[in-house]
Amino acid sequence: MGRSTTDHPDAVGRPGPRRRVGAIISLIGLGVFLALTVGFVVHSVASVAIGVAGLLTAVAGAWWVVTERDRRRIWGAMAIAAGLVVVTWAMGHALLAFDAIVVRLTVTVLVLGVSIACARYALVPDLHALDRRRESRPPAKPVLICNPRSGGGKVQRYGIREAAAELGVETVVLEPGDDLEQIARDAVASGADCLGMAGGDGSQALVASVAVEHDLPFVCVSAGTRNHFALDLGLDRADPRTTLRAFRDAVERRVDYATVNGRLFVNNVSLGVYATIVAEESYRDEKAQTAAMLLPDLLGPTAQPFDLQFTAPSGREVDGAFMILVSNNPYVTATSLDAATRRRMDTGTLGVIAVSTSTAAEAARLMARSAFGLRKTSPFWHEFTAESVVIDSRGGHAAVGIDGESMDLTTPLTLRSHPRGLRLLVPSDNRTAAARREARDVNVRALIDVAAGHEPHL
Repeated sequence: MGRSTTDHPDAVGRPGPRRRVGAIISLIGLGVFLALTVGFVVHSVASVAIGVAGLLTAVAGAWWVVTERDRRRIWGAMAIAAGLVVVTWAMGHALLAFDAIVVRLTVTVLVLGVSIACARYALVPDLHALDRRRESRPPAKPVLICNPRSGGGKVQRYGIREAAAELGVETVVLEPGDDLEQIARDAVASGADCLGMAGGDGSQALVASVAVEHDLPFVCVSAGTRNHFALDLGLDRADPRTTLRAFRDAVERRVDYATVNGRLFVNNVSLGVYATIVAEESYRDEKAQTAAMLLPDLLGPTAQPFDLQFTAPSGREVDGAFMILVSNNPYVTATSLDAATRRRMDTGTLGVIAVSTSTAAEAARLMARSAFGLRKTSPFWHEFTAESVVIDSRGGHAAVGIDGESMDLTTPLTLRSHPRGLRLLVPSDNRTAAARREARDVNVRALIDVAAGHEPHL
């Protein structure tokens, strides 16, 4: 059910009384949850310490499994098993020693659930107002390019071409050896006023770049294997046909895109160990075997640091990180059900994450801080947002994964966010889905803003 008109923001955009009450209840609930959690930790400090020790043992063992060969991998596997046994024992001992544990856990879970539910209610903007901002003029000559091999044949399996034809959308099917970018340009030259792509993220980015160049709207049809871009936009990945409604139920969203040395990407650019592995020819057919073969050489005790350098906004220089991920809008890195996704696609910033551990001890130290929510204080973890970032290498080039596509680019690499530069057509209910995704970004400052009667700056 929608909210009543009494809960609509007033002329200056202030949240209604129901949202303010929701924010206040959520803040109280978060305080209670924190108190209960601290009480549990204090009461079980010895068990918690033993559990952390077990976790560090498991992490060190995992590092050995990944970076060593032969017998050392066996020792690493044994360390993982031993560490998990210790963690399980410590958790069980802490729970059994805590008085009325069932009642306390039930209360804690209920308090957290109510607090999160109220927070999301408070942070979602007025959905009726979103409905009123709909744009209804559909494109006159849309063209949808389909990759029949993407996603194991989703285009044919879901009847995407037939569904598009029923909407009056012209479709072009990629054949082996076709130049996707040239096909998109030919469609524009023939008068297309909207471009769509039914395929994976790499194909989405390429066609979107042509749409951006000609200031045309773009439709993302999730016919790839993973469809990260569609996921973070809040589109339906289970049935890609639902996205086709955007060609006739035209609602325009302005979202960000990013570029690396001028090449557009919609998800991320990876450098370091992952980009090196995916560049191997054998990776496409034997992913696990290829990774297991290469990781000891890339991360083992005799490995050389990766030739990658960048400067964080704080002025700190980072050299030799084995993993760098630069995303079009930041990923969720906190413990959450939607971790590793992006809640917003219009922040106007890049998300940068880099890891520079080189030994099992350093990996364990990083995990120890992560266990206590202090990962960002580790000298081996680098995370920040920026409008642009420059990554250099002394060798003059770097292996790069761009939306899953492996390339070798000359350095320095200049990565830049282009705020709201992509005109995206989506089904009419997508504004609501996007607003609900943004409301998952629960933080105390935003809740205080709403409780005080101001719209939060998420």
